[in-house]
Amino acid sequence: MTGHGGNPAPGHDLITLGRVGVDLYPQQTGVPLAEVRTFAKSLGGTATNVAVAAARHGLHTAVVTGVGDDPWAPYVRSALRAFGVDGGVVTVHGQQTPVVFCEIHPPDDFPILFYRRPVAPDQCLTAEALDLPALARARMVWITGGGLAVEPTRSTTLLAAAQAGPAAEVVLDLDWRPSFWAEPHTAAHWYAQALRTATVAVGNRDETEVAVGTRDPDRAADLLLERGVRLAVVKQGPDGVLARTAHEEVRVASLPVRVVNGLGAGDAFGGALAAGLLAGRPLREVIETANAAGALVAGRLACADDMPEPREIRALMARAYRHRPGDPPLAVPPAPPRGPVHTRTGSAREAMA
Repeated sequence: MTGHGGNPAPGHDLITLGRVGVDLYPQQTGVPLAEVRTFAKSLGGTATNVAVAAARHGLHTAVVTGVGDDPWAPYVRSALRAFGVDGGVVTVHGQQTPVVFCEIHPPDDFPILFYRRPVAPDQCLTAEALDLPALARARMVWITGGGLAVEPTRSTTLLAAAQAGPAAEVVLDLDWRPSFWAEPHTAAHWYAQALRTATVAVGNRDETEVAVGTRDPDRAADLLLERGVRLAVVKQGPDGVLARTAHEEVRVASLPVRVVNGLGAGDAFGGALAAGLLAGRPLREVIETANAAGALVAGRLACADDMPEPREIRALMARAYRHRPGDPPLAVPPAPPRGPVHTRTGSAREAMA
């Protein structure tokens, strides 16, 4: 990842590695895809969404991913620039940039349809896609379970994690997408390999079942800690979030929002988690803020385009504090107009002060 004119980019707060896609989400809810009349286009993909979400918090972020040599590729690159995210975006000739559709059946049913066949560009990333010095300078490297599904991206993902500096956080987003795996029965083995270099693991109960063999949040957190991470975060949907270290435990209840589309909530959570950890904030504050960020995006349609800024998260938390049992769920306001983003080069701590 280089700056303008080929000069080395300043050290990043966060570098993510994984997928990008073009989301085409229905503007009509509660109906199957065959009955949808109009779709809204936005940027998506877990690693990309996390980088955008963290940039909203003022972090200097980058994403390493791949696109095809097709008309969607310029959209991906221009969208990343507009979001203030540095792009290590590799063009994979002969492949197509992924497109993603979904159905929207609130509050908790969002079937997703990936167009990634026969192989997606982000599954073709080799070591040549990595800026190894940039990874060594980054304060946090974020890898995903989806990146472990097939070669060569599997080896590239593990290499990226291994390149992180000794003081850096390495986050493994468990990100279980079974359709990505040529051999799903090998997933637990590759998760175990990635956990060896990770300092933080985050995932939902379906994902912990694959990674460590249990859906029980407490047991899953303990097993993740036994694998070597310092912080285990288990997201439980309407049952809230559990975060645990060797010496501390935080449990946070879900926020009572009116759900529109839950597909981007986990990535909003991830961006806020990254920002809070890098700012050195108390664990409870980090998890409460990340939980609210996820709830906020669940109340909107899009993923990357609807990622919130800290002031939006604080406003929702204040409203949730006043919410009483029996009150209707909180409606989330649409994302406000955003001005141009200027990539910041200071630290995350400065941005969140």
